[in-house]
Amino acid sequence: MTLARVVQTCYGCPAQWDAWTTDGQYLYLRYRHGNGSVERQEGPDTDTWLDHPDQIVTEWDDDTLLGEIELDDFLARAGLRLAPGAEVVRGWVT
Repeated sequence: MTLARVVQTCYGCPAQWDAWTTDGQYLYLRYRHGNGSVERQEGPDTDTWLDHPDQIVTEWDDDTLLGEIELDDFLARAGLRLAPGAEVVRGWVT
C-alpha cells in the first residue's frame, strides 16, 4: 500500500498516525509495547470505527516492549511506503 498523507497524532506509548492511501483509504497506524498494527477504518473519527478482524491490514510483535518508533521503521515493518511527494506531518497534532 502506498500512502499519500501521514499525520502523527502521538509520539510514543503508543506511537500513532492517521494515514491515507493514494486511493483515499484511511488507515490507523499504531505501535505500543513492541506491537505494531495497521487498521482500515472509515476515517479518523473513532466513533465511526468498526471492531472487526477484516479491519486489520497487518499486525506484528517485535518482542522489544518499546513504545516509540520512527515512521520510516514503522512503514518498513508494516509493508507500507510513502508516495513521491507524500505529505508527512510529524509531531503531535491535536
